[in-house]
Amino acid sequence: MTRIDVEVLRSSITGPVFGRDDEGYDDARSIWNGQIDHRPGVIARCRGSADVAQALRFARDNSLEVSVRGGGHSYRGASVCEDGLMIDLSALNSVNVDPNLRRARAGGGATMANLDSATQEHGLGVTGGVISDTGIGGLTLGGGMGWLTRSLGLSIDNLASAEVVLADGRVVRASEDDHPDLFWALRGGGGNFGVVTEFEYRLSEVGPEVHLGLFFWGMDDGPDALRLFREVVPALPGNAGALVAVSLSAPPAPFVPEQFHLRPGYALLVAGFGSATEHEKAIAPIRDGLEPLFEFVTPLPYVGLQSMLDESEPWGAYAYEKALDLEDFSDEVIDVLTEHAGKKLSPMSFMPIFPMQGAFTSVGEDETAFGGTRTPHYVCNMTATATDEGTLDLDREWVRDTWEALRPLSSNQGGYVNFMTDADEDRVRSSYGSGKYERLARIKAEYDPGNVFHLNANIKPAGAVRQ
Repeated sequence: MTRIDVEVLRSSITGPVFGRDDEGYDDARSIWNGQIDHRPGVIARCRGSADVAQALRFARDNSLEVSVRGGGHSYRGASVCEDGLMIDLSALNSVNVDPNLRRARAGGGATMANLDSATQEHGLGVTGGVISDTGIGGLTLGGGMGWLTRSLGLSIDNLASAEVVLADGRVVRASEDDHPDLFWALRGGGGNFGVVTEFEYRLSEVGPEVHLGLFFWGMDDGPDALRLFREVVPALPGNAGALVAVSLSAPPAPFVPEQFHLRPGYALLVAGFGSATEHEKAIAPIRDGLEPLFEFVTPLPYVGLQSMLDESEPWGAYAYEKALDLEDFSDEVIDVLTEHAGKKLSPMSFMPIFPMQGAFTSVGEDETAFGGTRTPHYVCNMTATATDEGTLDLDREWVRDTWEALRPLSSNQGGYVNFMTDADEDRVRSSYGSGKYERLARIKAEYDPGNVFHLNANIKPAGAVRQ
């Protein structure tokens, strides 16, 4: 273990610094995934880009590994290093909205809850995740998908600029006009290129009231339900979002009949961003296609939609995930999904499947660094979530077995980089494809030639020896 002079770092930044013996250290190192128990040598809770630059300089002077914490919602625990320096951005969580320009500037440590709360004061929003305590940093840098993907594209498709602290301590503003190569790489290339201390988003009218339709079928109806999804999801209007949930355990919520509480099954959730009449028209084919065990159709605040699934992934849960892309719910895919759906153990484990359609497809393949095609497809995430390690161990195998069974049917076996617990080099390359990966590697060599930022879905600098 490297001996670290915490006082030197403490004297050089304005934010608090936590050594291993300091009060608050354990809270500062804790993240969403309770399975992660890494112990950084020192934690710098930065209050601005100057603090980040000083922290990076301290790490360089002391040969310390660097990790960067935004919202702390990483499955693989990439934001918390072992023995090195953890740069904590959680204090950079302010969001400033210009309703006239329809722009928001959000600190690199802001969560989706922070961003949504500020933008919804003006009836505005931007594509984000489906769990409100997710940090905007990791989410955006990997792509950023959620309820608004079909309407507005990915988070990166709505990114106007980013303030970035580079590995050498320089602070730059990346946009289409300034450092355009870096800006391209930031939009999908993950946290490989620097510490983003501020994101500037273009906003669109969203809410404040939206509409939800949740339809739930039992396990026996799985094949018919998935065939229905194959027909109705691509046909949804552009102002509707959707989420397919396989092996979802019905929550013990007031809107769920008691006899179905925690019963596993198949669900289709449709979010409507138009009028109540438009929403009723959008969900009519679902009602006509296959009678569910129960449904829940209601207006709700947009911030309520964004936080609706929070209880499915509570802070401190043990978690693991894998993902891949599927072109469609083919008969072969349906066979695999229904075969494996009933084999999970934890009621918190399930397969959320995200439709990548509509506005998502209007962006060119090479306009951003997003890993994966821009043609219509589904991102199939398999997530094991439990409250104890023993159950997680069993459901981790369920995830891996399901992923292996789906892999021959996948259009991108690398999958979405934000859903990649096991971020080995081959999977990262597979996600981006050789041409895009090589371009990212060249940009990496320019902005981070020493691979300081490597605790991520890592892109090695061009010229580096492949392990």
